[in-house]
Amino acid sequence: MRLAEDIGIDLGTATFLIYTKSRGLVLKEPSVIAMTRDTRQVKAVGDEAYRMLGRTPAGIVAVRPVRDGVIADEDLTEKMISMFLQKIQKGQGSGSRFMSLGGFKPQMMIGVPSNTSDVEKRAVARAALNAGARRAYLIEEPLAAAIGAGLNVLDPLGSMVVDIGGGSTDIAVISLGGIVVSESLRVAGDEFDESIMRYVRRKHGVLIGERTAEEIKIKLGAAIVFDEAENVMAEIRGRDLQTGLPRSITLDTSNIVEALLEPVGKIIEATKRVLEITPPELVSDIVDRGIVMTGGGSLLRNFDELMRQSTGIPVTVPEHTVETVAIGTGMALDMIPELGDSLVSSDSYLRR
Repeated sequence: MRLAEDIGIDLGTATFLIYTKSRGLVLKEPSVIAMTRDTRQVKAVGDEAYRMLGRTPAGIVAVRPVRDGVIADEDLTEKMISMFLQKIQKGQGSGSRFMSLGGFKPQMMIGVPSNTSDVEKRAVARAALNAGARRAYLIEEPLAAAIGAGLNVLDPLGSMVVDIGGGSTDIAVISLGGIVVSESLRVAGDEFDESIMRYVRRKHGVLIGERTAEEIKIKLGAAIVFDEAENVMAEIRGRDLQTGLPRSITLDTSNIVEALLEPVGKIIEATKRVLEITPPELVSDIVDRGIVMTGGGSLLRNFDELMRQSTGIPVTVPEHTVETVAIGTGMALDMIPELGDSLVSSDSYLRR
């Protein structure tokens, strides 16, 4: 890979992905960074840091610098981007920055949630530039997801994308290379985990951590159960809130459906709201072409079928649904002139 090859980035709350045109997806790791509590010296990033969540000694903390789809800690986000870029350069004779001989730097295309504020966009652009980008372009995640899912977004036809990430869900209707109507919710995979944690605490008086909640979601999670064969059971361990001692309980899929009722319902209701304000001509296109659900949250069992039942519109989930935004950002690097005003350049926010 050329050191200055332009790259696409999905700066996700849960997962950080890097895509290049020549090699495809080159990195997919948790958006977690571990550092010393006092000096903020970085100890690990990605997979290694994720394994430290909830298990670090007193002097080290593992955190997610991107929360709810936006940058919560700009300094740590910059360090995380730089360290991930270094990871994909190992063995390429690179230095501490993502650049080739002569100081040539790459362009970066970075996905951001819909309705991201100017302050949040400025933070993303600054983090990319400080990490070694020549220029950063920001693209709204549902548009990137549509491109990555193989939709021809430049057509004068309506396409609808529901992108359920870790920190946010972006719902958008796209036509002629731009977003016509959209809504962004701070309800997504992380909220699913938190809902499971609250449910276990409320129903069983047991405290579990984020990682355990995520494992339960993956193993038992569903948006709806159609027959008893889908009702899987599992034993989990946590801390009893009364005794403070370890305790095991048994959960099944129907319990998790109940736990996720509120966040799943919010996403479906938001999808309906977007459909209600979509121009009739584009709604007709969407009925014909269907809704595309992307992101890790779309993998929740039977979520696509529940969405179909709730809207009356066919629903599809791409094969590489978790990677669609990252793939779309990389493909968008070849579509900068066509996408035009749908992209935001770092030049719009920062003086170089």
